[in-house]
Amino acid sequence: MQTFVLMTKLAPEMSKRVKDQEKLGWVSLEQVKENCPEVNFVSHYALLGPYDYLDIYEAPNEETAAKVSLISLQSGAFLAESWVAIPYKRFIELAEEI
Repeated sequence: MQTFVLMTKLAPEMSKRVKDQEKLGWVSLEQVKENCPEVNFVSHYALLGPYDYLDIYEAPNEETAAKVSLISLQSGAFLAESWVAIPYKRFIELAEEI
């Protein structure tokens, strides 16, 4: 399984509804479980910065990661980006191969 980082920014109208954010998060998580049962969420963080949330998850491929981002957008996110995360040791190994 590949590790991905999902960076999410809520739509302005959603970010103002702080009390609804937990419910919206559960809706999004349930939709991911239903549509992408192979995805394993590792951790979830609220952020104080340009993004509202950071999720670390494992998925079998980039297409599944794209589905996770699309589900987040469907659930009220203004921006959702899934980034590939390469373990640092493996990154160094790749750099040495060049």
